[in-house]
Amino acid sequence: MNEIISYFSTIPSSHRSLILVGGITIFWLIENSFPLFRMQYKKWPHAGINFFFTFTTIVVNFILAFILIRTANWTIENHFGLLQWISPMPIWLYTILGLLLLDLIGAYLAHYVEHKFKYLWQFHLVHHTDTWIDTTTANRHHPGESVIRFVFTTLGVLIIGAPMWMVFLYQSLSVVASQFNHANISLPEKLDTFLSYFIVSPNMHKVHHHYVVPYTDSNYGNIFSIWDRLFGTFTSLPKEQLIYGVDTHMKPEENNELKNLLKIPFQKSRSFKNS
Repeated sequence: MNEIISYFSTIPSSHRSLILVGGITIFWLIENSFPLFRMQYKKWPHAGINFFFTFTTIVVNFILAFILIRTANWTIENHFGLLQWISPMPIWLYTILGLLLLDLIGAYLAHYVEHKFKYLWQFHLVHHTDTWIDTTTANRHHPGESVIRFVFTTLGVLIIGAPMWMVFLYQSLSVVASQFNHANISLPEKLDTFLSYFIVSPNMHKVHHHYVVPYTDSNYGNIFSIWDRLFGTFTSLPKEQLIYGVDTHMKPEENNELKNLLKIPFQKSRSFKNS
């Protein structure tokens, strides 16, 4: 455990980039060999759009990183936050609890709020417009949403009192988990169901990308599935019934053209909550 803490305390940016690129590469190869759906689409042009949003996400987080670092350091220096206030515990328990809470505030809560507030939904909508869900969809976030997510992550670090090594560890796990549960891969149904009791499995998250409510407004989790089950937002749907996208933006010129995707948050809302 000490080796993990030491590594993530000083993890180079190049290693974080390698985790991102390596994850996409691995799941890309797997989904080509064992696809959940044999989708009729041009994979590289589709990936190009999602890679653009991946790049903007990296830029936003790089520019704002100093805020996150200062926040984490401040909580440790001032003994502030939940992890700093509770009694001493084994480092493994401290780490698991911290990761769970970071996932709750920085991912589940952020995602839930984006679905419930009209203005925030307009930014998150870009992610849901993808009608071909694969591993590249994981980072399909409008730059505005990247800022929103960053705010929630920073809020989580402040409330929890998470050290920076834990934040880097969480972000690395989050990237891989998101690439995994978005990947167009076919797992044995029993294995997928078993995994869904602990982490967000591919089939579980695909339900969230079904094009209509109430399915769109469910399964908000990122890494851990406990929050959806605990707060009653877990649901299931046979994979044969899945239709990807969002019902307000099903035309190709609305969901598969970069120029329009960038404009979506500033366009007139067609219907809140995709209904």
